Amino acid sequence: MTRRYWNINLEEMMEAGVHFGHGTRKWNPRMAPYISAKRKGIHITNLTRTARFLSEACDLVFDAASRGKQFLIVGTKNKAADSVARAAIKARCHYVNKKWLGGMLTNWSTTETRLHKFRDLRTEQKTGGLNRLPKRDAAMLKRQLSHLQTYLGGIKYMTGLPDIVIIVDQQEEYTALRECITLGIPTICLIDTNCDPDLADISIPANDDAIASIRLILNKLVFAICEGRSSYIRNP
Repeated sequence: MTRRYWNINLEEMMEAGVHFGHGTRKWNPRMAPYISAKRKGIHITNLTRTARFLSEACDLVFDAASRGKQFLIVGTKNKAADSVARAAIKARCHYVNKKWLGGMLTNWSTTETRLHKFRDLRTEQKTGGLNRLPKRDAAMLKRQLSHLQTYLGGIKYMTGLPDIVIIVDQQEEYTALRECITLGIPTICLIDTNCDPDLADISIPANDDAIASIRLILNKLVFAICEGRSSYIRNP
């Protein structure tokens, strides 16, 4: 049963523009059950269904967090990047918000090697080791560190594959989604009217272009994760 305290209401979602989809020419017919109307050439998402699937997603992440599971939040387009980082940091989740490097999950051994290199360079920088090197060598390693920080900074503490992956914009993060499917990692996807609702384990129909919409969906999920983590801490 849905937990009532998720406090998901239609008025709040309308104010955030969650219901606005893409133009009617740019849509996936499989989204038909999640569309309630057309308005000025734009599909309107059925918010009752959005609320239902968002509640199911909140239930899932609450239960997972209460059992100590780990989450990865992915959203790399400019409109989502800041919201993804803030949400992940608040819920103590891993995140990717700049660019998804192909094979990040399916070729985990390579990612792990990069993470070890990243952590080593960060340690060298903090202890002043880089400053003791010749200028050219130091400059090269600092550029490498900056590159690793950009692309791996959100997963620097990840020691294994995540238990659940939350994806903002299925189209933009299709490579990440396919890697999760390949590995059997459960996914929660924010999907707009141009997406395929059958690819993720839980698809939440919502506007993936409006910052307010993205932030609202993430905030609900983060609240549920934080509640689950509190339960885990109280009942280890």
